[in-house]
Formats: sequence, C-alpha cells, structure tokens
Amino acid sequence: MYSAIVFLPLLGFLIAGIFGRVIGVRASQIVTSGLLVVSAVLSIIAFPQVTFGGVTDQIHVMTWIDSGSFEADWRLRIDALTAVMLVVVTSVSALVHIYSIGYMSHDEHQPRFFAYLSLFTFAMLMLVTADNFIQLFFGWEGVGLASYLLIGFWYKKPSANAAAIKAFVVNRVGDFGLILGIATIFLTIGSVEFNTVFEAIPHLETRTFLFLGYEVPLVTTICLLLFMGAMGKSAQFMLHTWLPDAMEGPTPVSALIHAATMVTAGVFLVARCSPIFEFSPTALTVVTFIGATTAIFAATVGLVQNDIKRVIAYSTCSQLGYMFAALGVGAYEAAMFHLFTHAFFKALLFLGSGSVIHAMGGEQDMRKMGGIAKLIPATWVMMLIGTLALTGFPMFAGYFSKDAIIEATFAGHNPMHMYAFTMLVIAAFLTSFYSWRLMFMTFHGAPRADHHTMEHVHESPLVMLIPLVILAVGAVGAGYVFAPYFVGEMHEAFWLDAIFRGANNHVMHDLHNVPSWVVYSPFAMMVFGAGLSWLFYIAWPHIPRELARTQAPLYNFLLNKWYFDELYDFIFVRPAFWIGRILWKQGDGRIIDGLGPDGVSARVLDITRGVVRLQTGYVYHYAFAMLLGVAGLATYFMLGGVH
Repeated sequence: MYSAIVFLPLLGFLIAGIFGRVIGVRASQIVTSGLLVVSAVLSIIAFPQVTFGGVTDQIHVMTWIDSGSFEADWRLRIDALTAVMLVVVTSVSALVHIYSIGYMSHDEHQPRFFAYLSLFTFAMLMLVTADNFIQLFFGWEGVGLASYLLIGFWYKKPSANAAAIKAFVVNRVGDFGLILGIATIFLTIGSVEFNTVFEAIPHLETRTFLFLGYEVPLVTTICLLLFMGAMGKSAQFMLHTWLPDAMEGPTPVSALIHAATMVTAGVFLVARCSPIFEFSPTALTVVTFIGATTAIFAATVGLVQNDIKRVIAYSTCSQLGYMFAALGVGAYEAAMFHLFTHAFFKALLFLGSGSVIHAMGGEQDMRKMGGIAKLIPATWVMMLIGTLALTGFPMFAGYFSKDAIIEATFAGHNPMHMYAFTMLVIAAFLTSFYSWRLMFMTFHGAPRADHHTMEHVHESPLVMLIPLVILAVGAVGAGYVFAPYFVGEMHEAFWLDAIFRGANNHVMHDLHNVPSWVVYSPFAMMVFGAGLSWLFYIAWPHIPRELARTQAPLYNFLLNKWYFDELYDFIFVRPAFWIGRILWKQGDGRIIDGLGPDGVSARVLDITRGVVRLQTGYVYHYAFAMLLGVAGLATYFMLGGVH
C-alpha cells in the first residue's frame, strides 16, 4: 500500500509526460488526477493504522548506493510523521489536480502541466518517506526541479522565467548548507541512515572540531547547516525572496507549493531531525529567532500588497515562521499540527483566489475588484472560511494550532522564547488585518472594476468548487478533531518515537499551564485586527490612501518588501555581472582567446596576407625580385660570405 502511495504519482507523470500528446488532454487529466485520488485514499486509510494503531515500518524498495563504506538503500520510513505528511501532500495535491481541470481548461499545454504536478507530488512523497539523508536529498532536489518547471510553466512570459530562475537559484543557496550538513554527518558518523545517525548523536554532544583557529561544536554545526537548507526551501527570513515571485506560475501551482508541499519541507526536515536538534540548544535558539523574525517580517509586508496572490504568499511565509518558532522552542508537535491545519485553509485561500481571478477575467489587483460577493457567493463563503481559519477564529482550524504555537513560545525556555512570543502575538494582529483587508477589498464595498468586467463576473464551475468545499471542511474541523492527538493529552501515544524530546523538554506539558492572558492574547489581536481593517476599508475607505500619502517612507518600505530584492541586487547580482563581464571580456576574450586560438589564427592570417601581396601575377615584378636575389647573392660573396 505504501509503495502504491508513493509511486502512483510517478506513474501518472510518466503516462502524461511521455504519451500526453497521444492520449490527449482529457485522458491526461483523468489518469493523473485519478492516480492521485487513489494515492490520497490510501494515505487516509494508512493514517489511523500508523498514528492510532502504532504501526511503524521500514519498507525496502531496492539497493540504491553501495560503494565501499557508503550505503544508502531506498527504503520507505513509515511512522506518525510520515503518515501526517502523506495525508497532507496527497490530499491537497489530488484536490489541486481536480481543480486544475477547470482552471487550466483553456491552456494548450495541459498534459505537460498535469505531468509536472504529478512529478512534483512524487518528489515530495520521496522526501517525506525517506529513511536516509541521501534519499531525502533526492526528493528535496526533485521538488526544486519540479517547482522550477511549474513556476516557469508559461515560459513565454519573461517574468515567469525570471521567477523560476530566482526560485531555483535562491534554493541552491540553502541546499549548499544542506549538502554540507549531510557531508559532515557522513564524515563524522560514517552513515547517512536516520537510525544510525540519531543513535550516534548523543555521543557527539560535547565533541568539537577546529575551524579557523576556533573550537566549534560539532552537533550545533550540523544543525545549523541542515537548518540553512530548511530556510531556503521554507522561505525563511533572508532566503524568502523567491516565494512571492513564485506567483508567476498558475494559481494551482501556488496552492500546491505554498500550502502543503515544497515550503513545508523545511519544517518536516527539522521535525524529522529532532533527535539531532534536541542536543543543540544554540541551534534551536537560532531557529526560534529566524522563525519569529520571518513571521513578523512577512506579516508587515502583507499589509500593503495589492496582488491577491501575493498577500496570501506573504501570509504563507509568515505562517511558516510560526512553525519554525515552535520548532525552536521544542514544540515539534505544535509545529506539525499547524503544518497540518495550515495546508487546508491556505490551499483553500489560494484556490479561492484562483476562483476570484477566474471570475474577474484574469485580474489579480485587489484595487480593481470589490462588490462581487453577491455575484460569486460560493467563492465568497469559501474564502470567508479560509480567512476565519487563518486568523484563528474560535473553533476553526487555525484557532487550535496557531494558539498552541503562541502558548508554546511563552512556555519555552531558550533565550529567544519571549522574543518569539511577542513577535507572534503582534503577527496575529497583522494577520487578521491583512486577511480581512483582502476580503473587504475583493468582495465588498463599491465595485472598482470597469463595467465590462463586472458584466462578465461569474461563479466557477463545479470541478473548481468541489475541491474548495472539501478543503473548507478541513479548514473548519481539522483543528477541533485532531487537537487532542497532535498537541493534547494523547499526543505522546499519537507521535510515539517519530518525534524525539530531550530529558529537559517539557514544553508540550507546560503550554497547557500558561496564564490566561497568554491564552486570550491571540484572540484579542484577531478581533482588534479585524475591527481596524473594517474601519479602514469599509467605514472610512479614504484612510488607507491618506496614510500611504502622509507616511510615504514607511509605506514604500513595506510595499518594496523591506528592499531585500534591491539590497541583494546591489550586493550580489550587480557585482556578479561585473565580475562576469571582466572575466568574459578581459579574461576569456582578450587573454585566453587573444593569446590562444584567436591570437594564433590572427597571426597566421597576417602572415598569409603579407605573402599573398607578393603574388601579383606580373612578370616584371618577378624579374625584379630575381634581380634583387642575384644582387643579394653577389653582395654576400663579395663581402666574404663564402670561405
């Protein structure tokens, strides 16, 4: 069953990718979507067997790498962590496949699109079922490749190509750290198998190595290198710049990348490696700081974005910050719980925004929307449910998972836990504000679109609405149903050995004993943010324009995303181009080519041109040359040239 879950998407990719032109669009849609649905159903069946039944397994697929002391078999690791990710990945991917049948109905390259979706899903499944770091890296790079193909799917658009390249390059920065981390593990322990590595780590807790004259802790170094990879894949602060630009891909791609799969890979990696991170308080402190900083940074930028998909993209970035903050304080279960619930309501918001864009004839600027709630009521209801879940409205999914993270940061013990708590509470206010801003600007108030666009606003077809309804059920009920198992009184029996907790890690117990004001603070921030958003965009809609005018420096700072793109362009891109031009023009062109093949060929040509000039074809020229030769010989003999 587990092999079928993993390899059915690969089969769909091969059929649609190789035979798509032969079997046609409809067959490609049915094959890829059908196989994903089967994979999702099998994942749902396996979920209670693993999490509630305590089933764990390691399924050997084949011998993969066996070179000297280096071994990495292809095995599927089945435990609670895997089971949770299987449900998330296959369920959201299956719904995205079905949704895409309607959303991409007018695209002329649908077989290729559905093939890429299935390839992406297979790579992610390889990642989450990995039993060693090499297999994990295979899936890790696989989702990177597939995301490049999907973001740049409309390759005739220069902006799509640029976004795909940016995502690929920025992720390579993080992946460089991941490669170094895996290499360090192998060179130190002699294995890349999870069980072997996890068993060896406690014996390396105090071990150091010499680097540039400093004694550096080994386990901390491994953790920070692994976390560097997680930062790139999960778009954390400083390696986040690729995520908003990924909106250049089709909307279903945004839902798949930002909701359940690629961006959560970093969270999964840290949770899987909890037996390593638990032995490095320093690394956990860094994770806490980066996560909390990402949460507040992305939330501030989301306040002023006008593209409906970019607002949700920055929301994803912010929510990932929540997850890493939880990981940093040792609340791995709370982080995975939020990953689980977030997948439903964030996919719902992305696909709901796709329904809005579909209704508005491709328009994504919220400033050109408004007044469409009555025209697309089903989409409005779905977006409302997603917004309530994201902002943490009581009894919706986000209320249980996000609040658990905030309480965990307060109950944490590392030096950054109160910084994280403060940033996350403020981010809860900002999240509520920009989420309701999106709802008010998109669906309410006076219509701001032109008359022609408003005449053609229409509800999406059932093939797009049914996935929204299913996701809405998860956005409403996933938190209430699973809270006791993920973070409640039954969490230890639920997770078993899938997540490791150190002897001093009591945060999952302590988060239930925080003061009442901590418990109510995110709810208060949610209400405050929603109320302020209503005042700004419904009651007094002129206020945002006035604030943007009077506070222009701050507004432009946020609108331009803290100028990270401009900063990186100045620090990295321009110098790289400058060095490249020097190496090309001076190094390659003038030195290598000039002294090498181009120089030699040029000298040969110069000589031959001189020789050619002597061949005039006139007899008197040749006679004159002969006379010069005779005169030269005579002179030579007269001066005693021959003895």
